[in-house]
Amino acid sequence: MTEAKTITGTVEGIYVAPEGSARMRRVEGIRAIEGCGLEGDRYCEGTGFWTAYGDVCEVTLIEGEDLDYIRDELGLRVHSGEHRRNIATRGIRLQELRRTTFRVGEVLLEYDRSRPPCKHVQDVTEPGMTRALKNRGGHCARVVRGGVIRAGDEIVVEEVKGAIFRRKYGG
Repeated sequence: MTEAKTITGTVEGIYVAPEGSARMRRVEGIRAIEGCGLEGDRYCEGTGFWTAYGDVCEVTLIEGEDLDYIRDELGLRVHSGEHRRNIATRGIRLQELRRTTFRVGEVLLEYDRSRPPCKHVQDVTEPGMTRALKNRGGHCARVVRGGVIRAGDEIVVEEVKGAIFRRKYGG
């Protein structure tokens, strides 16, 4: 019997905005609320730009490695929340989280869908941002079990397609 590949990474940064178009601010930790998102963030508060259109992601994630590329190769500022995503990760390919439930610190999240960039992200940041985020826009997740997420927390896949994948809490 072969053991399944373990998918892990870490939380590099956490960002929230109190309402649509507001500047994202970095926090060291935040409470995730089941069925809502991140406490104080625009989409959990119902004040996000896309809320009126019914296009709400409870939690958004983006790969830190993609942000490095955008900064280093394209010269755009993205490491202070200009990417408009809640959690910047490190060491994990977010595409591998499709059809999974995964733990981030105390919180259990479920992969929802990819989150392509829109023109609005460029309107509130700088020219070229929408193009830079193409195929690097991040992913949405739903909060299955709430708790606190902190910078540096490990990201660990718990279930894939309903089958137990890994059950190891606390490292």
